[in-house]
Amino acid sequence: MKTQIDELLERPHEGSLVYSAKDFKPNVDVRWCAGCGAISVLSPSQRLMPELGVPKEKIVYVSGIGCSGRFPYYMDTYGFHSIHGRALAIASGLKIARPDLSVWVVTGDGDNMSIGGNHFIHTCRRNVDLNIMMFNNEVYSLTKGQYSPTSHRGQITKSSPLGVLDDPFNPVALALGAGATFVARGHDKDRAQLQSLLKRASEHRGVSFIEIYTNCRIFNDGAFDLYTNADTRDNHTVFLEHGKPLIFGKEKNRGIILDGYTPRAVNLEDGDYSVNDLLIHNEKDSTLAFILANMTYSEDLPRPMGVLQAIHREPYEARVTAQIEHEIETKGEGDLEKLLMGESSWVV
Repeated sequence: MKTQIDELLERPHEGSLVYSAKDFKPNVDVRWCAGCGAISVLSPSQRLMPELGVPKEKIVYVSGIGCSGRFPYYMDTYGFHSIHGRALAIASGLKIARPDLSVWVVTGDGDNMSIGGNHFIHTCRRNVDLNIMMFNNEVYSLTKGQYSPTSHRGQITKSSPLGVLDDPFNPVALALGAGATFVARGHDKDRAQLQSLLKRASEHRGVSFIEIYTNCRIFNDGAFDLYTNADTRDNHTVFLEHGKPLIFGKEKNRGIILDGYTPRAVNLEDGDYSVNDLLIHNEKDSTLAFILANMTYSEDLPRPMGVLQAIHREPYEARVTAQIEHEIETKGEGDLEKLLMGESSWVV
């Protein structure tokens, strides 16, 4: 039987960075429901970590409340299971204090879009260098099936027995509108594709937001089947690749053109359009990103998957560091005692 010392000796020495996925799997039971979509996100995350070349002690997972909140327990890195809706506030403070860390935030559509919505829009606006993974199952699962900010109008849930009256948030459109510099969407049924999106997010400098469709087989089973099952997804999704035309369909015989600023699906077999007429994806074009995001709830258009936008803007923590360095350079090191006992203090 292995002892703790044996296990420590088998781990990579600091600086060697020779890791395998096993090094990121803690010796704990995964306590999500069998078949939960979150399990399918965990595996690509564990497989990705060795590719990053980042020491384990410099990787941190921060989560909020909800089924997704357990994620840090299942990654053998540093982790913080925070409070409802506040994961991004805590992660932002950590990244600003320690810009050298690779900080990942795991949140859900309820945790992030509802009570945490204000933190989300300002994290995007500030462009803090965080990797945000938002599990979207379109329902509150941990609290047993109430409707969430991404539930659809008419959806029957524990808290909407007559059907939801609200229109849902479109998470990728919200992220774009708030100023996120990297915005993508993936799902739990294609682990290889999801792992590639996570890697792209990790390489991006600035806020990265990935909406991940995760099936809740207990309270909202099959919500994304049309877009994730092998027999239907080709006809109902389009995978975005930078510099390539938007082609979709089982036979790759359909595509997207722009009619002014309005996307429209066309059949390439009709002879009216060819591949040369199709819209070419450009992830550096913010206007196009909004057009693609707005295809999300269309009944006539495929749902976009992949990277909608990847643009550069200086990260917030870099601005903070530069501001502090400038003050020290121009005014010298601060004197804490002088600050505390300065003109604004008095004796009682």
